[in-house]
Amino acid sequence: MSDQSSPDRVHQQAHDAPRPQVLEKSRPRSERMAADKIECNACPVLCQISAGKVGACDRYANQAGVLVRLDPVLILERGLAGNAAAPDAAAVPFLDAPADPGTGGLLHAPEVFVTGVGSSTTYPDYKPAPFIVSSRHEGVDMVTVVTEGIFSYCSFKVKIDTDRWLGPEQATVRCKGEAVGHVTTAEYGSQMLSLGGVHHLTGGSKKEGRITCDMMMALGNREPVELQIEGGAKLQLQAGRAPVVNGVEEQRMRVGCGSAAVGIFAQQWYGHVDEAVVVDDHITGILSEHQAGRCLDMVPSGIRIRGRRSTPGRYFQVANPGTGWGGTDLTNPMDIIEGWDPKVAYPGLRLLMTSTTGEHCAWYVLDEQLVPRPAPMPPEVAATVARIGENCEPSVASVLFLAGAGGSLRAGVTENPVLLTRKIKQALVNVTCGGAPAYVWPGGGITVMADVMRMPANSFGTVPTPAIVAPIEFSMRLADYEALGGHMGQVRSIEQALARGAGHRDGAPLSRRYIAGHPENPWPLGQPPMLG
Repeated sequence: MSDQSSPDRVHQQAHDAPRPQVLEKSRPRSERMAADKIECNACPVLCQISAGKVGACDRYANQAGVLVRLDPVLILERGLAGNAAAPDAAAVPFLDAPADPGTGGLLHAPEVFVTGVGSSTTYPDYKPAPFIVSSRHEGVDMVTVVTEGIFSYCSFKVKIDTDRWLGPEQATVRCKGEAVGHVTTAEYGSQMLSLGGVHHLTGGSKKEGRITCDMMMALGNREPVELQIEGGAKLQLQAGRAPVVNGVEEQRMRVGCGSAAVGIFAQQWYGHVDEAVVVDDHITGILSEHQAGRCLDMVPSGIRIRGRRSTPGRYFQVANPGTGWGGTDLTNPMDIIEGWDPKVAYPGLRLLMTSTTGEHCAWYVLDEQLVPRPAPMPPEVAATVARIGENCEPSVASVLFLAGAGGSLRAGVTENPVLLTRKIKQALVNVTCGGAPAYVWPGGGITVMADVMRMPANSFGTVPTPAIVAPIEFSMRLADYEALGGHMGQVRSIEQALARGAGHRDGAPLSRRYIAGHPENPWPLGQPPMLG
């Protein structure tokens, strides 16, 4: 008979054995490390930081032999004005949390939400999250698991509101000469980029990974970045700001394609024009042929347009893509007119040509030879062109953070990570990024997407692996947290968390800063998850 223990017995012994305490400051691993250095294990780099210096990520420093986190933990508080932490706002040590003299509790406890910004990471993976906070919301016991994730599998999806052609689909996007993304499919009135991602962070040269990481952090933190599209435009992009294309700041997002513009303004043009052409890279609209013109009993004008006729009054490929009229390469709109049917057209016919934003427009009258001649635009027609511009929304660059929350994040919540995934898909866990609502994609895993403009300012950091550091929070009922096998022994009340910092282990000293959330964000607790 073998004297070896059974597998179940060995597993139980391993489970019962005392576990090592993982500190934010770990002991020297070799005698070669100088005595005045401390090792930071907040990420896989394991920086050895000298006294008075900071780590490679600029997030941790050695202050008199103590590892300190330089950025404060951002805490949302209801009732504060504004939507971002003021740069000069005081960061308060956790131990200095003000107490309510009447109850002994913290003054800020009832209406606060601890975000992952500044909270630290769970590296190595099995550590409980830095904050596991209990609170009551509308009479329900809640738990929020708070951490910063180290994301290699992440990217930014950028929506650029412009009719301009920025470059061919699948074209490489470069930053400082390095490939950092690509052009993806255009959407209605917007050009789209996919920037970052694991292949650029880790699959290329060290320089490509570093520049990609720096570009992503800047973009997420609402800072301007300069990009060049191969075979296309030079861009300056900043979240929430108008994009700059080839040195020119964009002003308007188109009201619609050429066909849509005809449909919208046909009745307003009726009686004032005999023909209207709305030039567009995708679908150019011809008023008299269009169903909108037919419904108004407009007389055919006899105009002959270049391009491929789709349905009546709708033409594809009238010109090449570009930065001219309606996202084409046109500088002279007459270039798309092949001629006029002399059996239908007539001298004095009034022709309006406009782009989908109204930024380009011209007025013509046919002479005796049926040649369009420029003429002063009548005020009533000019008013309709101005209305096109009025109906165009301001051009802006929108930046969405997209990331996969893998094992390290989930292990900080529970020892059985798949249970967290299941609870999220069952709509029992609300996922937020810095307190901002996060959309959870359908399918396997936890793939989240959040608008950086609704996250706190400067939410993103980096580690030189390279990877992005970003906040994430999981909020749920206390009973559901216990059911998914959460780290119940590490749960601290909101009062304890604010008073003691991380509270559940000897960590780097932390400070906090109270901010207001974005005015359009729902309060993170008690909100239904945004699930696909």
